[in-house]
Amino acid sequence: MEITVQDELKQLIPDFKVGIVHYQNIQVGNSPQMLKGRLQLFQESLFFDYEDKKVTEIPAITEWREVFKTIGTDPNRYRPSNEALYRRVQKQHFLHPVNSAVDLNNFLSLQYCIPLGIYDLDKLSGEVKIKIGSEEDSYIAINEREIQLTKKLVSADSESAFGSPYVDSKRSAVSNSTKNALHIVYLQPSMQHSEADQLLQALSNMFTQIHGGTASYQIV
Repeated sequence: MEITVQDELKQLIPDFKVGIVHYQNIQVGNSPQMLKGRLQLFQESLFFDYEDKKVTEIPAITEWREVFKTIGTDPNRYRPSNEALYRRVQKQHFLHPVNSAVDLNNFLSLQYCIPLGIYDLDKLSGEVKIKIGSEEDSYIAINEREIQLTKKLVSADSESAFGSPYVDSKRSAVSNSTKNALHIVYLQPSMQHSEADQLLQALSNMFTQIHGGTASYQIV
């Protein structure tokens, strides 16, 4: 599957880049106790670390808020998903288990403090473009709400938009029947290529350790 970044987006943010991981022949199910435990302990640790701090002062969150502003999204109204996760933890609204893929995705987003999206690859078709959403772009999100994606960062296949570092669609959600998946890692624009490569290698290795299968990754 070919992944491209819209020219308009590259013009606004010259250093914009995403990490793309393709997983094949994976097995998604209930999270192993090891993952549940690590996710819970990490959230508790973050709560104490940021109890009296502003999450908007975390460099990675600050940078993603600037990305949102640059493309026309108000980050005070539509928060990047990494910021939304940290705010939940700060309020002790800890994440409940969903499935192994979603739980690991959330753990990695908290660990690296960047937005990530995990999608069922077999529910997507054609090429995928990372772009700035138009008035025609919308979808039913995983929270069951219809989301208008004008001036928001979105991922779209040949059918329609399916993902965003704001909130993802229900159409492309990973489930226990998922066998092949697409991971979109919304890297900080300031991140060096070598650092991004190490992150993707570590992230994909952790994913296949839990889910089996194979992984291949690239930076776009």
